[in-house]
Amino acid sequence: MESSRTVERGDGRRRATRHKLYEAAVTLIAEQGFSATTVDEIAERAGVAKGTVYYNFASKSVLFEELLRHGVGLLTGSLREAVGRTDAEGGSRVDALDAMVRAGLVFIDRYPAFTRLYVAELWRTNRAWQSTLTVVRQEAVAVVEGVLREGIANGELSDEIDAPLTAAALVGMVLVAALDWLAFQPQRSLDDVHAALSLLLQGRIGGRPGHG
Repeated sequence: MESSRTVERGDGRRRATRHKLYEAAVTLIAEQGFSATTVDEIAERAGVAKGTVYYNFASKSVLFEELLRHGVGLLTGSLREAVGRTDAEGGSRVDALDAMVRAGLVFIDRYPAFTRLYVAELWRTNRAWQSTLTVVRQEAVAVVEGVLREGIANGELSDEIDAPLTAAALVGMVLVAALDWLAFQPQRSLDDVHAALSLLLQGRIGGRPGHG
């Protein structure tokens, strides 16, 4: 039992250290770019020795790749939780989509530096972690696509909807609108921004052809 608790404590410390390194890396890279950020700076910002960075990650590139995986994983988890809550409350598929819009806004409001990095990296094609980013992006979009397909299958949504493209568009809408909100309209509340996007969602996705 003692050895088991020791292992658990060790795992907990490692997770805590990795979290500190993620926080330090995302802040620095958002401020000054990937190339200009050094391992020394990341270690100093995280309050750990430089060797600790290399103990947890083979290189700065590996750290950043894992940071992207970790961050998008958190977003995907938030989207799934939103769907689960909607299902538990007996909500519709449009309700689930709306809950995911809010979950996305909450995530971006909490992790704005990560979101800026993620959006910037999506458009780069020369990064070592591009394939990883493609995979984790698809995992997030797939959650939205699954809800769209369920809505189409049960007749709630129009069968003319292109589920893969619409899912990507909804994720993109939330990302870009949230970044615009934080950068240029910070005086607006999260509830206000959600209400605006919800209205857009309800009008474009929620209505079936021929219905007012």
